[in-house]
Amino acid sequence: MVEQEPTAESGDGRNNLTGRTLWIPRMSYGGAKTFAAAFRSIGIEAYECPEADVRAMELGSRVTSGEECYPEMVTLGTFLRLAEGESFDPSRHAFFMPTAGGPCRFGQYAPFVKKILVDEGLDDIYVLSPTSKDGYKELGGSAGELMRSAWRALVISDLLRKFLHKTRPYETTRGDADQAHEDSLNDVCGVLEKPGLTPKAKLAELVQAMTRCRDRFRAVPADYSEPRPLIGVVGEIFCRLNTFSNENLIRWIEAGGGEAWLSDITEWVWYTNFETFKRLRKARRQLSLDMLGAVVKNKIQHRDEHAILRVMEEDLTGYDEPASIKTVLDYAMPYLPHYGALGEMVLSVGKAIYLYHKGADGIVDISPFTCMNGITCEAVYPKVSQDHDNIPIKNFFFDGTQKDLDTAVGIFLELARTYGRRKDKPRTLPAYFGVSVPAR
Repeated sequence: MVEQEPTAESGDGRNNLTGRTLWIPRMSYGGAKTFAAAFRSIGIEAYECPEADVRAMELGSRVTSGEECYPEMVTLGTFLRLAEGESFDPSRHAFFMPTAGGPCRFGQYAPFVKKILVDEGLDDIYVLSPTSKDGYKELGGSAGELMRSAWRALVISDLLRKFLHKTRPYETTRGDADQAHEDSLNDVCGVLEKPGLTPKAKLAELVQAMTRCRDRFRAVPADYSEPRPLIGVVGEIFCRLNTFSNENLIRWIEAGGGEAWLSDITEWVWYTNFETFKRLRKARRQLSLDMLGAVVKNKIQHRDEHAILRVMEEDLTGYDEPASIKTVLDYAMPYLPHYGALGEMVLSVGKAIYLYHKGADGIVDISPFTCMNGITCEAVYPKVSQDHDNIPIKNFFFDGTQKDLDTAVGIFLELARTYGRRKDKPRTLPAYFGVSVPAR
């Protein structure tokens, strides 16, 4: 995807945010919470949006035509739900809504949100829509510091979510893993929001915090005597990560006796980095300042990720993500080659195959209804399944109408169990499987 050119409204967002509270869309709870903490570290009061509810959906559906994608309705409805509060002063609040180009409707989110706010008499609300095309001008002089903290925030939120999903199905007391996740988010946010630390000092404190998080999850009483069917979860990034949008599908998988491996947020960052390199090479700009900047950014991101991941590696045996995004793209190549197809459809197909090789017992694709990425993937999944030992793959499309997930998930898990008994690709398990963690 190629980001849109900055609009005439672009300016110094730091000035526009003075005295305002910035609300971060809840693409994932942990991602929004840690991202908001990164903003607070540069003096911008920021918080994650509350979970969407029925009222948010009413408001979102009232101002949309049905041609917009479901995540836009959820996001816009959540913003309008916030603005409905009695004490809400539009001049003291701002909404975070990044932008992008390419084939996805996401590129229209920011201008559409701005239009609706004007139509609703809420044009005093500032919409922060940063873009790399103007060097993140809207973020002011702290853009570099924020972008690095934000990257670390996403890495951390992905890791904590992974720990939650690999622990919660095995907990012996319901709610312990969720509490460990919440306590861990609060722990790392306390570090992320600290102002004035050098990048090196903050990274050191984050590593210490993640060590505490690891130990917190290790202490959750759990029964690992028997592994559950492992279900890989791919799909459109917002819908698969926003629990309201997908009706808590992962909890339905867990309630049916499965364990979910959810594709993370950072894979999208690695993919956009890959696409940046590809575009620069195609334009014959290998020796350019833009290429140098892309290489440096990519190297720093890898270094930070490795430093944070290092303390968690022992517990992530068998749950390791691809060493390079090229692994995912290469797996997708026979079905959706990255030089012709763009975006999440390539990642979903490639990651599904990666998870097959990791010993998954089934693959679930979560997408909004009418999503081009989800529809394209649905068309190629039968061939993907046929070529990979007939691993069961199922698409779940969401549009806000209630679904009978209990039955659909239950049937799929039976298919996964049947496949698991005959599959060729064994699953690698961490050392703690086969034992029970006693209550403290």
